Amino acid sequence: MDRLIDKASSHRKANGRKGERGSMAEYSRSNPSPRYRELIGMYCDMHEHGIPERNLPASETFVGRSLKSHARIIKSIIDIMGSQTILDYGAGKGTQYRPEKIATQDGDFPDIKSFWGVDAITCYDPGNAEFDTLPDGRFDGVISTDMLEHCPSEDLPWVIDEIFSFADEFPYLNVACYPALKVLPDGENAHVTIEPPDWWQNRFDAAVTAHPGLRYFTCFDVLEKGPDGKDNLTRLMGKGKSKPKHPGG
Repeated sequence: MDRLIDKASSHRKANGRKGERGSMAEYSRSNPSPRYRELIGMYCDMHEHGIPERNLPASETFVGRSLKSHARIIKSIIDIMGSQTILDYGAGKGTQYRPEKIATQDGDFPDIKSFWGVDAITCYDPGNAEFDTLPDGRFDGVISTDMLEHCPSEDLPWVIDEIFSFADEFPYLNVACYPALKVLPDGENAHVTIEPPDWWQNRFDAAVTAHPGLRYFTCFDVLEKGPDGKDNLTRLMGKGKSKPKHPGG
């Protein structure tokens, strides 16, 4: 069951945790960390060649399946905002936008674009050669699902700021706060930054201050032990916003 993160009662630390590699302020889009560059190389290779040790062909590697469970939440935001242009930042192969029937109480839709009722969806993914060109301009909404936890912590300030910079109306940010099933070629877990929701929300709160008038929505996936001792997936929903562009706005 989804739960709302109560930001008013959260006691967040302004500083990053000890152990984060390098000085985060030194990295940027034009100067990403060595680890970021290394990871992009691995993802490019996996997109092109698949993951042989898991018998996973390239066509089935990072295809964007995570978006499906967020489609209705994102639609509700789009409907409220009246958004017409969407950027998927970290879209994988983008197959989530291919024709696939979506059944609703209001009828069937042939694909995500028609279900959302938007004019255009743009895909960007730095680890996929098909979508690795940074887009121009801005978009009404920017969505990022199951992507940020794949980034090194030292690069997150500029990556998060870049996501916010592309958005005119809202970013929607989904983060998995637990280890991935996938392992990278170098043996590290694919989720290279595993932190609790408050850690992430603190960074989003800090980033949005540079973008007056912008609001954002979050969805954190966490694992919690059930009565039977098994891990259950729980979603924690949150949101935040910056100050208005104009006093009283």
